[in-house]
Amino acid sequence: MELTFNERTSIAEFITENKQHFEKKLLSEAVNVASKIKDILKKGNIDLLVNAQRLVLYVVKQREEELVQFANEEGIVWAKHSMTLAFKLEWVQAIRRTLWHFLYKYDQLSNNSNELDRFYDLEKQINEQLDQFLNTFFLSYSNYKDELISSQRKLVEHLSVPIIPVSPTVAVLPLIGMIDSYRIKTIEEKVLIDIANLKVQTLIIDLSGIVNMEKDILDHFQKVLSGVSLMGCEAVITGIRPELVRNMIHSGISFTEKADTRGTLQQTLKKYLNVDSTDNIM
Repeated sequence: MELTFNERTSIAEFITENKQHFEKKLLSEAVNVASKIKDILKKGNIDLLVNAQRLVLYVVKQREEELVQFANEEGIVWAKHSMTLAFKLEWVQAIRRTLWHFLYKYDQLSNNSNELDRFYDLEKQINEQLDQFLNTFFLSYSNYKDELISSQRKLVEHLSVPIIPVSPTVAVLPLIGMIDSYRIKTIEEKVLIDIANLKVQTLIIDLSGIVNMEKDILDHFQKVLSGVSLMGCEAVITGIRPELVRNMIHSGISFTEKADTRGTLQQTLKKYLNVDSTDNIM
């Protein structure tokens, strides 16, 4: 089947009227992508062939604002469905080659193949716009991925700060693993909010699962204890390991001014739960 051509036809119309030829050429240029087009359509409802034609028409019609908006939309969709950047790059490169093939055919049918000035103007316009699409797409993709990772991390960190009520007035916060600057901020936020929401009068913080803390984290933890006190809540720390005690001594930091310290969580729970039960009886 030959290409459809009319002398009065614009490049955009020429590509649209020869849609089947365009798609066939594009699929031949993007071998790896071609075999996965149906899977992508099924998985993410992304029609690569329709979107390719949409991109090409934005480029040849110089519709820059719509091109940038489309790139932003594509970046979010591809990131949301965990489709790789390498895959997208191969696809856009195939679109670029296919577009130039059709421009060559258009000029050939128009007998304009010797108009070098026009060729170089088109080369600059098309390549700049496709590069702008790629740059915008990658930024949109990366920003969405970063936001997704950040929100997932925040969720995980909140789940890793479990404040467990063990009586109407006493709650336990068992901390396990490494505490970095991000996590200590999460601890601070969750502790202060939960003390207010749960009306906690005594918060037992068990550090038996913490091997060590850096000096800046120790300093921040001390401020968290101050916040607990300002909320009208008593802080009790249990299970401090020798390595952490040694680091506190050398850092000149002590928790004793802000909190009561005890040996084990089990002993502390026994004491506070007994006291709480006695108070309830009285």
